[in-house]
Amino acid sequence: MAIYESVLIVKPQLSDTEINELVEKTKKIISGDGGEVLAEDRWGRRKLSTPIKANREGNYVQLKFNGSPSVLNKLDHHCRVTDAIMRSMTLRVEIPKEKKKKVKVKA
Repeated sequence: MAIYESVLIVKPQLSDTEINELVEKTKKIISGDGGEVLAEDRWGRRKLSTPIKANREGNYVQLKFNGSPSVLNKLDHHCRVTDAIMRSMTLRVEIPKEKKKKVKVKA
């Protein structure tokens, strides 16, 4: 399993309860296939640099989770078919390995 971060841009017309329901449904999709939601961060309503579907603002939600590729497929499908989600992007988070100490050898 790998760690992923997903950012969803949700329509600004939705109420807080509708956004909560959408986020909970998304979290159930992730955890339903063996994934685990590690963190949830709501950035709130922000102005978009380019309008999306005639909207100049959007509510941003970031989810950090671990899961398998099948979780990504189900999440991608969910984001494409849900009208309330205007855009989504999921990235794999690389965990940095500890830097090896360089040892200088004197000749």
